[in-house]
Amino acid sequence: MAILSLQNVSKSFGALKVTDDVRFELAEGEALGIIGPNGAGKSTLFNLIAGNLRPDEGVITLSGRDVTGESPMQRCASGVGRSFQIPQPFGHLSVYENLLVAARFGGGVSGHDAPALCMDILRRTGLAESAAKPAGSLSLLSRKRLELARAMATRPRVILLDEIAGGLTDGECVELVATIRGIHGEGIAIIWIEHVLHALTSVVERLMVLNFGKMLMIGAPDEVMASPEVKEIYLGIEV
Repeated sequence: MAILSLQNVSKSFGALKVTDDVRFELAEGEALGIIGPNGAGKSTLFNLIAGNLRPDEGVITLSGRDVTGESPMQRCASGVGRSFQIPQPFGHLSVYENLLVAARFGGGVSGHDAPALCMDILRRTGLAESAAKPAGSLSLLSRKRLELARAMATRPRVILLDEIAGGLTDGECVELVATIRGIHGEGIAIIWIEHVLHALTSVVERLMVLNFGKMLMIGAPDEVMASPEVKEIYLGIEV
């Protein structure tokens, strides 16, 4: 059984259809990348999966259970974690306290178990030495790591990564990709929107292309990027 399934999902804002009959399944532990030009509907799709928006049509299921009508909080409790394109930590709290909030209120972790879980995640994401620092004082790379760590603290079965490599230097990107690859190796399913293609394709097993809200293509990254239609629409190369 797929851990996540979207069947005929559509969403419109007035006359503008931003998600148009999208359908795909995500296997347990799979990493799926999503690319597409600006305005293709990528962020809207994440908002539909995370519960921030409800589809006008279609069904979203998690491990076979219909979650289409669930709120973001319910979706989080069901196992959907998320990072945001622009990091949004609680700047006045420490890095550790940011994770503790996510674990207690997002993951429903008890007071006794939460500290151990948070420290384990801090070690796995390379933030252990920054545990006591105010989150607002972190570098961009560390804030990106914190976004990932907070998503993990909710004990997700699926993590949504929204352009998490954006704005990083090549060296920083390599470091972050290594962390993401390690998390993926633990069996957590990932859906990753990204414009930094070399980072994305070094992790994901499949790649989906969105264009004007429609799913243009889904398949192995090499096959997708070799498609003349993808090159023309996404890369701007006339074929």
